[in-house]
Amino acid sequence: MKIYTEILGNLHDPEWVEKAREAQIERIDLDQWTAQKSRFVATGDRGNEYAVALKRHTQMLDGDIVEYRPEERRIAAVRISLNEVLVADLSELTGRNPETIIHTAVELGHAIGNQHWPAVVKGTKVYVPLTVDRKVMDSVMRTHHIEGVSCTFQPGSEVIPYLAPHEIRRLFGGTGPDSDVHHHHHEHAPAH
Repeated sequence: MKIYTEILGNLHDPEWVEKAREAQIERIDLDQWTAQKSRFVATGDRGNEYAVALKRHTQMLDGDIVEYRPEERRIAAVRISLNEVLVADLSELTGRNPETIIHTAVELGHAIGNQHWPAVVKGTKVYVPLTVDRKVMDSVMRTHHIEGVSCTFQPGSEVIPYLAPHEIRRLFGGTGPDSDVHHHHHEHAPAH
């Protein structure tokens, strides 16, 4: 079995867009946990098996290409499905007195921290990755019923364009001992 040791490019990079238009693309579907690994074996949607062994501290991004055969007009690229994200919106608190804002922020921090959920704060929103069943997260937030905070769930792919690489790592790269990884980063938003 061939072992793929490097990322050749990304379907979203301008230099690959034209090549991809003229090629058959085999998608290698990965969940967000497999995508953070530098070594894995996965099967593409055309039945081919891919053994990937990248350099340490490298992980895949949506659209990364592991195989390109120009003579066959064939590309093998990963498609990463991300979990949903709980979005706690505190924008209703803007304009309230500082004591209320502090009290609400600490209350929300306690609710999230007590569950050991990682979180990223951007402006008036707090993003929390779905690390347990959605019903459990929803129940925890309803139980705490923090006034002035509305909670919704959004697909991870819709949240990523608003995040910096280190924030993406925090939400989707896991929280285990291997979570301090270095992504290769592309200047694009992932495909849906």
